[in-house]
Amino acid sequence: MEEYLIVGTITTTHGIHGEVKIFPQTDDVKRFKKLKEVFLDTGKEKRLLHPESVKFFKQFVIIKFKEFNSMNEVEGLRGKNLLVDRKNAVKLQKDEYFISDLIGLNVYRENDLPVGILTDVLQTGANDVYVVKKEDGSEILLPAIKECIKKVDTEEGKMVVFMMPGLED
Repeated sequence: MEEYLIVGTITTTHGIHGEVKIFPQTDDVKRFKKLKEVFLDTGKEKRLLHPESVKFFKQFVIIKFKEFNSMNEVEGLRGKNLLVDRKNAVKLQKDEYFISDLIGLNVYRENDLPVGILTDVLQTGANDVYVVKKEDGSEILLPAIKECIKKVDTEEGKMVVFMMPGLED
């Protein structure tokens, strides 16, 4: 399991006082208001940052960090991810999982026959869809509904599914 979870990606600077525009990668954008600290993934290290102010504009979040005071200081941060450690992650409800914990799970039928490996999660609105890559390279799209997904064990790295008629056609 990943120690850190991505909550957003810096897209550009905003204004001249060191604010940045963030594309959120979380289901709850209001969580940015509650963040006391966040890690900036520079590619070489994870730098601890402290949000000073948070605003919302369209689908973006605009954050001013205490550590930066000018546009020049944040100019090189475009495309960098903001992370939280697991202790500061949003608390999940029963049968909810972080996408990063699902990617890479081995997927099996109820009779223990292997289906493939979960490689992606498509967020469609109504329900998520799990993309499972079979051994032959083809993909199966599984709806993330109780009728189809029978068991998820992220510790064991395994998902058990019921293959509804028509899913493998």
